[in-house]
Amino acid sequence: MFKFLKDRFSKIRQALSKTRSVISGRIMTLFQKPFDEETFDSLEQIFYEADLGTACSEELVAQTKLFLRKNREASTEEILSFLRSSCLEMMEVPPKVAPKKGTPQVILIVGVNGSGKTTSIAKLANILKEEGQSVMLAAGDTFRAAAIDQLATWAERLKIPIIKSTPGGDPAAVAFDAVTAAKARGIDTLIIDTAGRLQNKTDLMRELEKVQRVIQKVIPDAPHQTLLVLDATTGQNAVDQADVFHTFTPLTGIVLAKLDGSAKGGIALSIYKKLGIPVLWVGVGEKIDDLIPFDKESYLDALFSGK
Repeated sequence: MFKFLKDRFSKIRQALSKTRSVISGRIMTLFQKPFDEETFDSLEQIFYEADLGTACSEELVAQTKLFLRKNREASTEEILSFLRSSCLEMMEVPPKVAPKKGTPQVILIVGVNGSGKTTSIAKLANILKEEGQSVMLAAGDTFRAAAIDQLATWAERLKIPIIKSTPGGDPAAVAFDAVTAAKARGIDTLIIDTAGRLQNKTDLMRELEKVQRVIQKVIPDAPHQTLLVLDATTGQNAVDQADVFHTFTPLTGIVLAKLDGSAKGGIALSIYKKLGIPVLWVGVGEKIDDLIPFDKESYLDALFSGK
């Protein structure tokens, strides 16, 4: 267990190396000299560039001002420690939508094209399989032939069943067939992919609502989880996506993909601050085991480390 935790921290620390350079490295340099109002303007800019968002950045700057008025001789390490504690408080929010229990457990995966959705599904399926669960996939992204092929390839590689249709087929029909099959076969977890909808396409969002209605004809309390896959490299646009998706289909959690390729890892803080939706998983590499459970403590340790 200790090795697992150590490995997980090592992965998230490595994934956040670019963001840590933007935040911790520059903050340490910034406060090596006496601070003034210009210092706090620069601090706010650092937070913006790490994609903490306006509300989060402004609140942290205000809190830092108060802290330093009371602790004028604080070291850079103490400032970073204070920021870590402040960010942890921001992230201690109850989830707006709690996941539900049920068998089979139906997980609906949503997100825009290019977010890393298909790969994240495969990684999550692999984790569940290694835990001893029986897993089935549903290729509900029928708008892209490549999406069906990619998911089918992963299913074959992982040796798990998949329900699919032809390109251009009805995604709701695929979802219906999948939940029916999963229920009949006694599958533990069904993961349903959906088309990479653009958040400003209301008609496609309505289609997503249709998929949910069809699922509930077979399993009334499904989906038990609805996870949004976000590309960490897209910054505040990812927060906007989450906001709109959450309006159409209440999200139980976020999968933050491509964290290792981003200097904007502060996006997780922005998601918590603005939306109160928990980040559950983070993608920290391209390998099948490079999806790890999100841990706030490890995340902030990696983000606000002076070393």
